[in-house]
Amino acid sequence: MASEAAGGPEGPFFAYGEAETAFICERCPKMAWAVEQIGHINRPVIPDPYAALVNSILGQQISTAAHKTIWRRLLDEVGEVTPQAVAALSDEELQGLGTTFRKVGYIRALTERVADGRLDLDALQTMDDAEVERQLVALPGIGKWTAEMIMTFSLQRPDVMSQGDLAIIRGLRMLYHHRRITPQLFERYRRRFSPHATVASLYLWAIAGGAIPGMRDYAPKRPAPARGRGGAQAPRDRG
Repeated sequence: MASEAAGGPEGPFFAYGEAETAFICERCPKMAWAVEQIGHINRPVIPDPYAALVNSILGQQISTAAHKTIWRRLLDEVGEVTPQAVAALSDEELQGLGTTFRKVGYIRALTERVADGRLDLDALQTMDDAEVERQLVALPGIGKWTAEMIMTFSLQRPDVMSQGDLAIIRGLRMLYHHRRITPQLFERYRRRFSPHATVASLYLWAIAGGAIPGMRDYAPKRPAPARGRGGAQAPRDRG
């Protein structure tokens, strides 16, 4: 979801400005240094929650390149990703984009719940983060990490930092020279940057993706390290 497939190089981008960066810089000298090195970050978003959810489902457990290709095929097929446009496609047409029948089932379930009113996507805008997460994880194929990415890269909530995101954990290790990020340590950093933790997350993703040359990951070496997908390298829920 946080991949380039989410919006495209021309935007729209996650909206933040000097007030948010000033806050996280004041909270931490090391983050202030990173912000100075990296500059403003343009991260694509999909403002429509339905399209963002479909995008996220399609991207589960595949490479960023494959995700981009499948998303582009869907856009070429329907123009605009809406419940009506997707409902008009057959299961075979959806699967023919390069996705799995399991994911087709997840997309069908999402589309049906939106169509019959069981899921009111407009109402998400007025809910707090905890309620948005509760609504989203009730959907087949959507777990906590995906819900957090929807809150970040669709709803643009200001205070999201995902403990389940491998790249954010990597960014924390790299910036603060930790060998391991425990839940307690993660929570300390999340509280430090609240209520603008989402902007801190953008910089941690950038750090993890190599935005500052010479920085390294301090995690202990392992024979077969777990791999994330960089900037949005993270667990892919139940795809």
